[in-house]
Amino acid sequence: MDILWKRRGKTRDGLVCREKNGVPFLSFGLLEACDFVKQGFSTRMGGVSEGDCASMNLGFSRGDERERVMENYRRMAAALDMPMERMVLSKQTHTTNVRVVTEADAGNGIVRPLPYTDVDGLVTNVENLPLVTFYADCVPLYFVDPVNRAIGLSHSGWRGTVNRMGLHTLNRMAEEYGTKPDQVLACVGPSICRDCYEVSLDVALEFRQAFGEKAELLLDEKPNGKFQLDLWQANRQILLEAGVREEHLAVTDLCTCCNPTLLFSHRASGGKRGNLAAFLCLCSG
Repeated sequence: MDILWKRRGKTRDGLVCREKNGVPFLSFGLLEACDFVKQGFSTRMGGVSEGDCASMNLGFSRGDERERVMENYRRMAAALDMPMERMVLSKQTHTTNVRVVTEADAGNGIVRPLPYTDVDGLVTNVENLPLVTFYADCVPLYFVDPVNRAIGLSHSGWRGTVNRMGLHTLNRMAEEYGTKPDQVLACVGPSICRDCYEVSLDVALEFRQAFGEKAELLLDEKPNGKFQLDLWQANRQILLEAGVREEHLAVTDLCTCCNPTLLFSHRASGGKRGNLAAFLCLCSG
């Protein structure tokens, strides 16, 4: 499937578009080199949803018909070669809470209601247990520990970023699996770019307090008193400071807001949209 999108630069080991069974998805070259994980990021194409959610909506809270969303999951599961009935979904509320996912969580949010709330990050070392988190401008963070065979997937909007969600995820993986940041492969996925992300003074002040002098590299002040904020570089900085090696880190060049025909964007659509999803799974064997 030939898909064109507006890039914001050039990502090393960057995003490529794959397609299977008529369902396009985005994939990181850095993670494709790992033969023990499956991964992908959905587009808004290849599904059955209609209206503002057309067509690959993966959010059950967007006013879409449940059976259409379930069919979208079936299609994504087949495209990514992941077991749908074992997927584990997040319940995002812009926290830095990270849930350790075990075999008992298999199917949470898919075959049964979620038994938890306030979960913006998921980590596991269980095989064939796909982690799923949701987006429409916020930042997806992928983590793969090839030494201890553990993975993590986290949602980081501006609140998650200013509170260092990436660091919280790495710390939880260290506690549970012995993960060392310098051995981790990490990716910052499709999300809103600096040029599109205008924030108010109160948000800029939070970043200045959290990042100190380095915050000025992330913020551009505008004549109207607002600021353009770079979440991509903020998360890159967080992960490097946490100990992730430069050569183990891939940062997106794909903006959700710049590409509203390919990706759902809350800002571009004025909130009338479906949800994208990030998927990450350990393979068996």
